[in-house]
This record gives sequence, C-alpha cells and structure tokens, in this order.
Amino acid sequence: MSKRITIDPITRIEGHLRIDCEVGDDNKVSAAWASGTMWRGVEQILLGRDPRDAWAITQRFCGVCTTVHAIASVRAVENALDLGVPKNAQYIRNLMIAAHAVHDEIVHFYHLSALDWVDVTSALKADPAKASQLGESLSSWNGNGKVELAGVHAKLKTLVESGQLGIFANGYWGHPAMKLPPEVNLLAVAHYLQALDIQRKANKIVAILGSKTPHIQNVAVGGVSNAISLNSQSVLSVERLLAIKEYIDAVKDFVQNVYLVDVAAVAAFYPEWTTIGKGVTNYLACPDFPLDEKGTKFVTNGGYIAGGKLETFKPIVKFGDEYFRDAVAESAKHSWYQDKGPLHPYKGETNAEYTDFQDKAKYSWVKSPTFNGEPAQVGPLARVMMAVATKDEETLKHLTKLLGLIDAVGKVKVPLEGLHSTLGRHAARAVMCQRNVEILEQQWKLLLDNIATGDVSTFAKPEFPKGEISGFGFHEAPRGLLSHWIVIENGIIKNYQAVVPTTWNAAPRNDKDQPGPYEASLLDTPLADPERPLEVLRTIHSFDPCLACAVHLTDVTKRPIVKVRAL
Repeated sequence: MSKRITIDPITRIEGHLRIDCEVGDDNKVSAAWASGTMWRGVEQILLGRDPRDAWAITQRFCGVCTTVHAIASVRAVENALDLGVPKNAQYIRNLMIAAHAVHDEIVHFYHLSALDWVDVTSALKADPAKASQLGESLSSWNGNGKVELAGVHAKLKTLVESGQLGIFANGYWGHPAMKLPPEVNLLAVAHYLQALDIQRKANKIVAILGSKTPHIQNVAVGGVSNAISLNSQSVLSVERLLAIKEYIDAVKDFVQNVYLVDVAAVAAFYPEWTTIGKGVTNYLACPDFPLDEKGTKFVTNGGYIAGGKLETFKPIVKFGDEYFRDAVAESAKHSWYQDKGPLHPYKGETNAEYTDFQDKAKYSWVKSPTFNGEPAQVGPLARVMMAVATKDEETLKHLTKLLGLIDAVGKVKVPLEGLHSTLGRHAARAVMCQRNVEILEQQWKLLLDNIATGDVSTFAKPEFPKGEISGFGFHEAPRGLLSHWIVIENGIIKNYQAVVPTTWNAAPRNDKDQPGPYEASLLDTPLADPERPLEVLRTIHSFDPCLACAVHLTDVTKRPIVKVRAL
C-alpha cells in the first residue's frame, strides 16, 4: 500500500517549495510533484516601463540572486539594440558574476546542503586532536589545527547543552542515513562556521565593484557606471583593485583546500548517492564570461546535450544565438496560469488561474520550460557536461582532481556516469567553484592589462529606434542557465519574460506530462525512514532551489503592506 509524503515548505532554500511523493511498499519513491507556492508577477510590473530600468527591477526577483538578473536584463536590451559594450565593462561584469557565483556555491554547500549529510550532534563524540590530524592529512588549510577544532568542539558542546540550537535546530540528527564518523562531522561543522567568513569575502568583491550587494547599482544598458582612474579614491582605482585581489586569494585557498576536500569526503562515505537522483539528463547551458564587445568569444562553453549522450552536443556560441532563441518555450498546462499551449518567451503570458493543488491538473506557480519540446536540467552539472563534451581542459583538470580526492579518501572510483546523480551535482558545483576562482583571477588581470593600455571606457550610450524590436540575454548563473526576454515598442517595454534556472529544474509536468528535473530525480529514491524523508531533501537541495526567482507575488489591489519611517 503506497503512502503520500508532503514536505511543505522545503527549508534551507530561497522561496517557498512544496514536494509531494508517493512511496511504495519497498520504501522507494514511485511518483513526485514539485510545487512552487508563490505567484510570479514581476513581469507584469515591467510592462510599459523604460527598458533601461528593467535591470534594477528584475533584481527584486530575489534577495540572493540579484546580480545575475541585472546582468541578464541588460544583456537582453543590448541584444535587442545590437549594442556592444566596452571591454572594461565586460571584465567588470565578469568579475562580479564570478565572485557572486563563488559566494553562492560556498553558501549552497555549507549552509544550505551540508546538514543533509553532516550529523552535528555526532560531532560532540569526536576527538578534536584526531579530527585535526585527519584534516591536516588532507590539505594545508590553516583552520584544521588542534586549537581551532577544540574551540569549535567546545562551542558546539555549549550550544547543545543550552538547548538553544539556533542554526542547527530541526535537523535529522541520528537519522539512519547519516554515515559520517564523528571526526569528519566535527571537521564539517568547523568548515561550516569558517565558510561564513569566506563567503563574505567573495561578496565584498561584488560590493566593491557594484557599490552594494545584494542589488548592485553599477550596471547599465551599454556597460557599467564604474569610472576608472589610477589616482582617484572616489572611483575604481588601483587601490580598490588590489583589495579585490586579496579577497580572491583568500577565497581561492578555502575552495582548493576545504571545499573540494569536503565534497570528496562526503562522496567517499556516501558512494551509493552517485547512483541516486539521476532524473532528467537533457543538459542545457550557455557560454559566459564574454571577452569581446558583442559577446562572440567566451571563457566557458555552452550548448545542449540530449539524454546524457555527449555525442549529441550542439553548441550555443554567441549572444543572440538563433539555435537557443528558437528552441525555448514554456507550458502552463500544470501551472496556475491561463494555458494557451507552449509559448515562446517573446509571446509569454503571466495571467494567474489558481485552482488549488490537483495532481493531474494544475499544482504549481512554476511554469514548465522546454528546449526543443523536452525538459532540461540546468546548473553546474550541465556546465561540467559541456566541458566534458568540448574537452575543456581548464575545467576537466578540476574534475580529475576531485575524482582523485574521492578515490584517495574513500577508495571509491566514480565513473562519468556517476555524475548523473545527487552527489554528481555537488561534485560539479565544487568543480565550477574552483573554475570560477580561476576566472576571477584571469578577469582581474585582463582588466588591469586593458587599463594599462590607456583604455578607461566603460559605457556605450544606447539609442532606441521607433517601432518594435526584441532581444534576449542569457547568463550562466550559479543555479544554471538564466534568460531574460524583452519586446520593446517605441522605447517602452511591451513584453518581458524571465526563464530562470529553478523554473527549468523545479518545473511541474509539461504539456506532454513529462516530469520536470526535480520530480524525475526523486523516482526510485530509497527512504530509510519515510516519516523522516531526509533522502528527498538531499536530492532537492542538490539543485540549490531558488523559488523566489521562479515565482513571485504581486497584489493587484495595491494595498499598503508595511510603512517604514525614518527616525
């Protein structure tokens, strides 16, 4: 007799997500439904506005993924105008998006997902000296010393004895699916706390360049507003660029010596999770980190892979790429919107039609994107698959290093097929974090070298023609391929749609009733204790859900919600 499990809300994510599972007598998931439980309305807010303002408004999709929407938005308008931007602007944007990605990837593993694998209370049984010895045998990280780990052990003991667990409350402590030894758990808790400081340093890079974060202030259609001068304190100076380099170096040390090692340790102790969570293996990614004014040369590759078969790879090669442009559509058959069949984003609509949760009808505020009529998985795993398909040596060296660490720590050899899994997504994100740190270093040098030639240009003024034009901008955000689509008429926004990474991954069934990546990845997942479905959380968290980007809420009656008064 099957039973129904509902987890609502899924925590340690951005936004509101509900997951329903049918579990059979064998305690395996036989069916799943992913439901976003907020309504998206930001596209409606944009109608009738100046396209040059869209980047500032779309950042409000989310309180975390702000930078990425600003970038995709200005790229969309620039594509519609066929407008190039100065190289300095590209390098500054690239620095911000790489730093944002590194910040996001560190936060995701340590603060949003690690507690699915790490038993915090078990760490109390650890010997700090043995934990330190283990940590120092794996890397040169200076935070693995005996004094540091003894201090973390003492803090954790005080916290547990107080009964006020704070950030560590409500975990599945003692769950039969938890397998890490006490010393590994203690190391992980220490790194969890240390990562709080490291992610802050990555975010400071974004703040220096973007004036603030979240919600950067420096991008514009046509470039960035950063004035460059070698001897002024009020603009982007050498002093500020040198400060950025210090943060890059600090983050690099942590990613190399802590993040990669910790992912390897988790994989070594949970090898079965390289066979769980496969789901949709149509992979989609876009090229990014443009090196020229028009976006025809990139640092990273993009394209589409069908069914996980590398030989099917077809590239996406430039901004405005026709192959990508023509293949994207969104369905609302199982979403709480008026359904007019799959619509291309240029013709997309966001008209609510709420019906309550209906398994075989509408059950989510998330739409169902398709590529060539099929669901697709986006995110770090898709990026790594593109690297494998294109033999990108710069990315593959980090993948090889990580797989070697897994073998060294746990004597576990993970084949390429093992990446199509829950742990594969974590491994891919760690690989891309290492690659993004390298890109940070490279873009920093490119910017300095270009300034040294005497080029200080950062902006090209946009001119809007009469009549109707359209364009789209894509960006390989931390959670996957993000695209903004805009139709402009006489200089005013006529239509605007954002197809975001979590819309791809958290999609409900599409017009052909095919499950989305979340739903498909949960099938056949074994549950040790269906009353405490930790395994469901492990797989869903591996995608790093951001439902705040995928769905949004607006009040058409415009009632006052809150008033803020300056004292």
